[in-house]
Amino acid sequence: MAKSSADDAELRRACASAVAASGARGEEVAFSIRVAKGRGIFEKLGRLAKPRVLALTVKQSSRGEANKAFLRVLKYSSGAVLEPAKLYKLKHLTKVEVISNDPSGCTFVLGFDNLRSQSVAPPQWTMRNIDDRNRLLFCILNMCKEILSYLPKVVGIDIVELALWAKENTSTIDNQVNTQDGQETTVVTQTERKVTVTVENDLVSQAKEEEEDMEALLDTYVMGIGEADAFSERLKQELVALEAANVYQLLESEPIIEEVLQGLDSASAVVDDMDEWLRIFNLKLRHMREDIASIESRNNGLEMQSVNNKALMDELDKLIERLRIPQEFAASLTGGSFEESRMLKNVEACEWLTGAIRSLEVPNLDPCYVNMRAVREKKAELEKLKTTFVRRASEFLRNYFSSLVDFMISDKSYFSQRGQLKRPDHADLRYKCRTYARLLQHLKSLDKSCLGPLRKAYCHSLNLLLRREAREFANELRASTKAPKNPAVWLEGSNGSGHNGSSADTSTVSDAYSKMLTIFIPLLVDESSFFAHFMCFEVPALVPAGSPNVNKSKSGGNDADDDLGLMDPDGNDLKPDSTSAELGTLNEALQELLDGIQEDFYAVVDWAYKIDPLRCISMHGITERYLSGQKADAAGFVRKLLDDLESRISAQFSRFIDEACHQIERNERNVRQTGILAYIPRFAVLASRMEQYIQGQSRDLIDKAYTKLVSTMFATLEKIAQSDPKTADIVLIENYAAFQNSLYDLANVVPTLAKFYHQASESYELACTRHISSLIYLQFERLFQFNRKVEELTYTIASEEIPFQLGLSKTDLRRVLKSSLSGIDKSIGAMYRRLQKTLTSDELFPSLWDKCKKEFLDKYESFVQMVTRIYANEPIMSVAEMKDILATF
Repeated sequence: MAKSSADDAELRRACASAVAASGARGEEVAFSIRVAKGRGIFEKLGRLAKPRVLALTVKQSSRGEANKAFLRVLKYSSGAVLEPAKLYKLKHLTKVEVISNDPSGCTFVLGFDNLRSQSVAPPQWTMRNIDDRNRLLFCILNMCKEILSYLPKVVGIDIVELALWAKENTSTIDNQVNTQDGQETTVVTQTERKVTVTVENDLVSQAKEEEEDMEALLDTYVMGIGEADAFSERLKQELVALEAANVYQLLESEPIIEEVLQGLDSASAVVDDMDEWLRIFNLKLRHMREDIASIESRNNGLEMQSVNNKALMDELDKLIERLRIPQEFAASLTGGSFEESRMLKNVEACEWLTGAIRSLEVPNLDPCYVNMRAVREKKAELEKLKTTFVRRASEFLRNYFSSLVDFMISDKSYFSQRGQLKRPDHADLRYKCRTYARLLQHLKSLDKSCLGPLRKAYCHSLNLLLRREAREFANELRASTKAPKNPAVWLEGSNGSGHNGSSADTSTVSDAYSKMLTIFIPLLVDESSFFAHFMCFEVPALVPAGSPNVNKSKSGGNDADDDLGLMDPDGNDLKPDSTSAELGTLNEALQELLDGIQEDFYAVVDWAYKIDPLRCISMHGITERYLSGQKADAAGFVRKLLDDLESRISAQFSRFIDEACHQIERNERNVRQTGILAYIPRFAVLASRMEQYIQGQSRDLIDKAYTKLVSTMFATLEKIAQSDPKTADIVLIENYAAFQNSLYDLANVVPTLAKFYHQASESYELACTRHISSLIYLQFERLFQFNRKVEELTYTIASEEIPFQLGLSKTDLRRVLKSSLSGIDKSIGAMYRRLQKTLTSDELFPSLWDKCKKEFLDKYESFVQMVTRIYANEPIMSVAEMKDILATF
């Protein structure tokens, strides 16, 4: 037998590699063989599939389960490497059929029961020869028997022939492998031997069973297994005898058939009679059914009419109940009292009236009832009741608000008096108003337009009370505050006049302003919140979280008075919408409620400014803290009041800064200003006091003041210095030095002052340089003028030609040295005395003289270098000798 691809060990290893590469773990290749060609779905598409390799694999189970067998179809990739193409599970194999149309017998079909789609053809393969086909089929059948314990149906192949082939070829199935020495060794694969023996036994046993059945059939005819022709002839004779016996039997039974026919005729007559009777009974039953249906129809109509009449009576009873007006509610709505003891009944009447009006509206009332005359008349009667009640309640509430406030205004104990500051307390007022809060809610639900006049009446009445409280409190606050009578004057032009303002303590002024805000800002916020809830504005909460609220801490257990616990007429809590359209209306009402009270705050600010303008800084910080706590949109007026106060304080402080700048500029008109100007040290005191008052607040206000004041100071100083050129530098030196000395500590912590400190330092250095240079040139003008001429010529001519120029010869140099350096001690002493004489401040002289000596020594060193370079051997005093002479001063 020719060597088959099933014996190719390289092919089996390639199949094992492809299976492992596909991710299948634990699968071993038991058999592999090349297929000549295959048909399936590709045949329907009109083309043949490429050659494939079939591999039978076994997956060993590690947990005691049964092993699994697979048929894998492998294809060649573009690189001639095997890769998985299709996978079939042998447990679904039901049929192995050899195609009869193929004369070679090498084509077969494998039928699987899990191919549900009828459009998918079962896999069909064509082997290279009969031996390859038998090898593959034997291996498949054996794996089904050994692993799955069953054999698929075999069609188109003689199983006896297959068993005989297996028996003949069992000893020849082996694998050829090459050893390292090139020798060939025959190794019989145990698996294939087991395959052949098992399938051979099954096929032989199946053939034996069929032979035994045939022998049993022949024994009945006393024939042997080789007498097939005689057995066939015997079967034909028996078939002819059986047909003849059937014909004879029919001829013998004719009389019996005639008797049966007569019986059938009589039975047919009886059946006809019965059919006639049934038609008669059917007609009678049909009439009876029609009568019964008519009776049932009339009965159903009567029952439906009864049910409808009952439902109609129920609906009419409900409608009549809706239309009925209880006598006690009608009395309360038309003529009842609004005293506190009867408010519960009035609220109940309002709730009933609201519910009654709503019950007569769609969708609470069926649309078919809306146009009934009784409903329309009752609706008009309810509208009349509503109009009457709203008018009476509105008139009562307007009078009630006015009388309540008038009573409080007439009682002086509610307000501050001489020697006694009285904190406004509206707890009793809110408690009395709260009695009518539910009434206002029902008035809003009944007629929203009635709230406008009520809100105006409440705002007008309460505005009178708040303005009176603020005026009395502010007057007594100013009267009881101990403050200096003479206002401070910070930046006067002369040294002896005015007060520096640093000795008097004016903290009581800002404390008074803080007390005014502490008392009234929470009060105004609470009043705004109470007004918004009491007058049924649909707005968010007005009291911002974290804002100072001293009034609540004073009232103690009455905190609940500010929370009205408002509910709608249905008993649900009101949830205001933050984007409510009523926010603008509320702010307009709050403007009317609190308008005019700002004048008393302005009066306190103006009073504090007159006592100590610097207290504007503290008041600005206090206002800023309160303003940062007012974030609720509905407390618009309180926030606007704080904004106006902040603007007022800023304007007053700017006015003070402007006046201070005018005082500084007045120094410009004084004649011959010498020494340190008065406003320089006083500004340091002013800045120190301003830093004490700032207390961690925003620095914008102070930094702007510093910028304006210092800019004016420096501009005025420059103008004063320019009025006398002889002393200009001295004035600048002394004043810029005084500015730096007085503001050294503050400049380290205040960025704005640090900027001006560096500016003053630069101006001071420039003035020092100019003044020292003028002193040096005044005393040694010829020496350094000669040096300057030589330096200028070095840019135009060669250095060796300079000694031959007119006025620059060695003789001229000797004359200059003799006139300038002879008596050098006297010249330096004169320069020392001149510098000492021009300064009014002894503290500046040592540093200025050191600068002067250094500047002179640098210039002289430059002169010596020039002489050495141009006039090589000319004798001159060395730099060291000059340094020793300067050290004596």
